[in-house]
Amino acid sequence: MEVVSSSHSCLAFHQTPTSARRSLGTGLGLRHTKFARPRKSAVLCVGRASNPGDSGKLHVSRSFDVSDVDAALQGISKKVGQIEKVSIPGLPEGPDSSQISTGLWEWKPKLTVYYEKSGTKNSKAPAVLFLPGFGVGTFHFEKQLMDLGRDYKVWTMDFLGQGMSLACEDPAPKAMAEEDEESYWGFGQDSQPWADELVYSVDLWRDQVQHFIEEVIGEPVYIVGNSLGGFVALYLAASSPHLVKGVTLLNATPFWGFLPNPARSPRLSKIFPWAGTFPLPSVVRKLTETVWQKISDPRSIQKILRQVYADHSTNVDKVFSRIIETTEHPAAAASFASIMFAPMGQISFQEALSRCQRQDIPISLMYGKEDPWVTPYWGIRVKQQVPEAPYYEISPAGHCPHDEVPEVINYLLRGWLKNVESEGSVDLPFLEDSSFQEHGVSKELEFVRTGSKKSVSVRLFGSQISLWSQLSSFLKRHASNIRVVSR
Repeated sequence: MEVVSSSHSCLAFHQTPTSARRSLGTGLGLRHTKFARPRKSAVLCVGRASNPGDSGKLHVSRSFDVSDVDAALQGISKKVGQIEKVSIPGLPEGPDSSQISTGLWEWKPKLTVYYEKSGTKNSKAPAVLFLPGFGVGTFHFEKQLMDLGRDYKVWTMDFLGQGMSLACEDPAPKAMAEEDEESYWGFGQDSQPWADELVYSVDLWRDQVQHFIEEVIGEPVYIVGNSLGGFVALYLAASSPHLVKGVTLLNATPFWGFLPNPARSPRLSKIFPWAGTFPLPSVVRKLTETVWQKISDPRSIQKILRQVYADHSTNVDKVFSRIIETTEHPAAAASFASIMFAPMGQISFQEALSRCQRQDIPISLMYGKEDPWVTPYWGIRVKQQVPEAPYYEISPAGHCPHDEVPEVINYLLRGWLKNVESEGSVDLPFLEDSSFQEHGVSKELEFVRTGSKKSVSVRLFGSQISLWSQLSSFLKRHASNIRVVSR
């Protein structure tokens, strides 16, 4: 564990009795289990290193392995009909994988960020920062850190108000007379001084990532963001282009927040009496309690995972259990309310794209085709706005392609990073034939996972792309599911 710039960094860990959680089973077919919520939370406080020469950092050495993957990038290909099959590496296992270490960074008083890193001994390699989607965290990029950490300096973090970056103290505690055994944090009448202006907004997360790059990583980075993380990645790149060498969007959400931003629309924002600050108004507290009990139910979480993962044979036991652990944190419900009512960012997703384009920030797109939330339509819109950005559509894959088909995402990321770092002298994946750049190409990527061969289709869209033709194709694919009943 590494502790950065903190006199007393705190992180809340919650002890769940072993009897409260049974075996989850394999894949998405999780066995029905009732979860007993813990009634007590243990808060771990980590102090600064006592050695003055350590500048406030506490280091734990970890073993590290580096492998050469240049040969793997070439792939072994063969044509079957009109679709070319390409063999790509599977995920490394055991000693072949890069070791992951953890850290805490106290950005502001009482606001401590949990992060993980791998491959930091690759001093001359580019730095890559992964940003997670809403409701998950660093654990969602474990397969990237273990693999890409062999060749790059790889980082990931939990956004404040989520995962293991939830508050370590109650931002608005209840009065003693109001407390009960299962009391939610943030439901009191008055906020603590450190939380007076706290809002878990996209502006906060953009600033969090900016300062993390400046103070912890210490060099410009490539940012890879999934869902909400993609929005924040693009927002930061547009706001601080000197810190970002390139952006990869993984099914990035094209909008975030519902209320107007006070910096952009000061008059309109005054119409809304509350915008995610602490303490929560009484009506919001009641609404949050009702909604939270529903969405934090393990059965609801299981249902969502079945929606967003296209391949139901994917093992999501660890993802499921980590999400459950987060919902058990006493600060989780109020943090959720703050996030839902926080204002929009100061610029839109489209404006951020335009700014990145004007700043010549390289962008790549890797989208799961079967995503029920960020459908292919949104990826195609980004491709149309930024025609030079390579757009890889992966099937079968849903909202989280980095976790569902990490072998494919890691293969494509390595190729894109090599292309940008070499200033184009190394071809992008699938663009060994220049004619594919205009018209695109589809390939089958094969890899071995847990002893079995798997195959995934990947389509690289060319620069000549028609939104209408894509919509027509989408409607034709789904026409067979539509039944017209006439009387």
